[in-house]
Amino acid sequence: MPSSRTCLGPSRRQFLFGSVALGVGLAGFRPSPLTAMHDPTTNDPAVIFIWLPGGPPHLDTFDMKPDAPVEFRGDFKPIKTNVPGIDICEHLPALATRADRFALIRSVAHKFADHGGGHKKFLTGRDPLEPTGFVNDYPMAGSMAAKLLDRRRVGVPNYVCGVDGGRQGIDVFSFGSAYLGPATHPFMVVGDPSEPAFEVKNLNLVKGTEDRLADRLSLLNSFDKPMPHDRSGVAQGIETSRERALELATSRTAKAAFDLGREPAALREKYGDHRYGQRCLLARRLVEAGATWVTMVLENATPRGGQMIADGTYNWDSHAVNCHIFKDTKHKLGFLDQALAALIDDLYTRGLDRRVLLVVTGEFGRTPRVEQAQGRPGRDHWPQAMSILVSGGGLKMGQAVGSTTSRGETPKDRPMVPNHLWATVFEHLKLDWREASFLDNAGRPMPLLPDGEPIAELT
Repeated sequence: MPSSRTCLGPSRRQFLFGSVALGVGLAGFRPSPLTAMHDPTTNDPAVIFIWLPGGPPHLDTFDMKPDAPVEFRGDFKPIKTNVPGIDICEHLPALATRADRFALIRSVAHKFADHGGGHKKFLTGRDPLEPTGFVNDYPMAGSMAAKLLDRRRVGVPNYVCGVDGGRQGIDVFSFGSAYLGPATHPFMVVGDPSEPAFEVKNLNLVKGTEDRLADRLSLLNSFDKPMPHDRSGVAQGIETSRERALELATSRTAKAAFDLGREPAALREKYGDHRYGQRCLLARRLVEAGATWVTMVLENATPRGGQMIADGTYNWDSHAVNCHIFKDTKHKLGFLDQALAALIDDLYTRGLDRRVLLVVTGEFGRTPRVEQAQGRPGRDHWPQAMSILVSGGGLKMGQAVGSTTSRGETPKDRPMVPNHLWATVFEHLKLDWREASFLDNAGRPMPLLPDGEPIAELT
């Protein structure tokens, strides 16, 4: 029978959830046996996914073409790395000395040149129904992993995402979960973690509410009934939000994992006193505490409290109308080089290099031919070629997989699609991605990936 509710106010379920959530705040807390916890071990694989939205220029970072005409090769020069035969941009000197600890994938390509279509294609592994816009038709890879691991409890969220303030909407980067519902959305960590006042909300119970928590839960559960026909996932999303709030507020593990102040000052300085560095450090802390998938979005490259440079742009969308690509990219690479080099070192030093797989990418590359507008150079969108950095995961490092043509226009050797990367990631997470499937909103079984295989050269 259709619902008799005609207003837009909260239901009893939502009101009661709010009464529990209002007990979550920023004061002291005590542990609670509300969820079954287990300690992370070396057998618990994890992923750190560094997302560079806008599309970093492959010819100016990891796939340089010094012999191409100047209108293709641009202003930067390649430098040798500590792996013979692998050269990268001169503005990545720290990474150049660590090439034996990462691998470059240079031959992934797809066909969606709009940011929305590119995000959706790359992140879901499927052709979007609409080539523009950021609302997913299919689940983002992180949500698929979260769904298969939703019973795992270690005291920190399984799936976390760090973003700038104002960028936390689930559709800003096509991180939506489509038919899997909001229960598989990431726990959003919003703001610049290098700021002294940075804090993660809802980690503690409001002082004085601890003794009333059990009564509130009992009241809520008395009204809480299963909704087997709710394919929208809204009811399950409310349930999951409540569980997350309770788990975070009653677990010492979560509070400790998000506390960057526990790190030695020297290590924080090594990562860099900026959002790139401190987000990467936070990612390491979270996977070390047991999180399975941590996405960190690296956009605005500024020192703590600083402003974006003149002729720069907010993300990696380096059109000439947005920025001077060589000034902007040189500036961003300084932050990225420091943060990634420190993260890679940290993972290896702590013995996490087999358990944790680091992936660094955007949605596509940039046009091989440099464009000119407003008196400055830039590059347009280019899904026909891109470069992806991976590190750890127990995979074979110190190599470049695939290649592009002499001007970096299309794959030359070992052409691949984004799903080759996702199959490699799912294999690392020990997910049965070949057999697992989900029901879409029409009740049809949808496999995790419609195509792709793990990248054999890395395994």
